[in-house]
Amino acid sequence: MKNITVSLNEDVYRRARIKAAERDTSVSALVKNFLVELSSEEPDFRRLEREECELRERIRSFTAGNRLSREDAHGRGV
Repeated sequence: MKNITVSLNEDVYRRARIKAAERDTSVSALVKNFLVELSSEEPDFRRLEREECELRERIRSFTAGNRLSREDAHGRGV
């Protein structure tokens, strides 16, 4: 386990302590959770690539026969 030191101005530290108290935790735990989440996030370009692939798969399964009729699209279907 590594330790880090962070310098904050008084106002930021005071607000962080309030947030930590509201969540029944410590400032250190808040920072640790933030860094854990940050380091495990999928990079933006990877996320966009994945979303593009998923969207392209959905588009491939689309056919003109999947369209609603004019009446159904306008809520007039019986």
